Amino acid sequence: MAELKYEFEHPRKAFGWAARDASGVLSPFNFSRRETGEHDVTFKVMYCGICHSDLHMLKNEWGVSVYPLVPGHEIAGLVTEVGSKVEKFKVGDKVGVGCMVGSCRSCESCYDDLENHCPKHIVTYGAKYVDGTITYGGYSDFMVADEHFVIRIPDALPLDAAAPLLCAGITVYSPLRYYGLDKPGFHVGVVGLGGLGHMAVKFAKAFGAKVTVISTSPNKKKEAIEHLGADSFIVSREQDQMQAAIGTMDGIIDTVSAQHPLAPLIGLLKSNGKLVLVGGPPKPLELPAYSLLSGRKMVGGSTIGGMKETQEMIDFAAKHNLKPDIEVIPVDYVNTALERLLKADVKYRFVIDISNTLKPTTS
Repeated sequence: MAELKYEFEHPRKAFGWAARDASGVLSPFNFSRRETGEHDVTFKVMYCGICHSDLHMLKNEWGVSVYPLVPGHEIAGLVTEVGSKVEKFKVGDKVGVGCMVGSCRSCESCYDDLENHCPKHIVTYGAKYVDGTITYGGYSDFMVADEHFVIRIPDALPLDAAAPLLCAGITVYSPLRYYGLDKPGFHVGVVGLGGLGHMAVKFAKAFGAKVTVISTSPNKKKEAIEHLGADSFIVSREQDQMQAAIGTMDGIIDTVSAQHPLAPLIGLLKSNGKLVLVGGPPKPLELPAYSLLSGRKMVGGSTIGGMKETQEMIDFAAKHNLKPDIEVIPVDYVNTALERLLKADVKYRFVIDISNTLKPTTS
């Protein structure tokens, strides 16, 4: 079998679910992982969140996917072994790995604790690692990672709820901080109420902001205000609602991963306001330059955060009892879950119960 080589690439047998091609369909997969190196942490995967980018990667919508592909970059588990030079972790610790497992550690971005912006950063799955082999993600039984890229999960956070924070959480926390939208009394808009959007609402409220959810779905209004704590809700297709909110927001976090117009959102900003994109639509968005000129407005972007900030984020979440709303599923439901995710049929993050439902098969 062609897949046998993946089983013997490294010394330790591993098991997970992988897609073999751009159909994106996942099925059981025997592969292997490296031994625990002197700076490595090995941990049993307990839970792994399903991110919207898993969908893009499974179907090769960004044109960079490598098959077989084991997705998953919201990974939480328990340490089973540490290398001889590991200083921060011990066996039994609650830990997680997010979107990256390596960087050059010597460039300006790395020195500034912004490993996510390192030109040589290595993502958790579907990338070439320093040893030349391809990385595999958290839809699997265990992980081995350099301790620098491992996050300590506070005791106050359950592992299933902690997992999505490692991507969805940091993806919205970082721009709220960097773009100065973490100030009490600021008015922050959140576009899209999915896995990212619902966490953006929770973090912005914890920072003391007034939060308005902007959505195409009127049926999400009650949930946004009564359950998630948003202050107001705008249906973006209703021109009168959009018109009434023109020039009222200090900043907007746009979490939408599909094609959508930016000009109406820019119109909602105050002078010097910031529209920050954190979603990844597969095709370019249209940006009318004139909408930025009047009011000196800004369109920016953000992708996850460095390791220091990610630890800060998860500690903040634990302190303020901020947890994603999750639907825990068995691994054999994953293909159905991905179909539902495509239709935004989840509140608000699927999390795979790896430890109780991932059962190895024989080759």
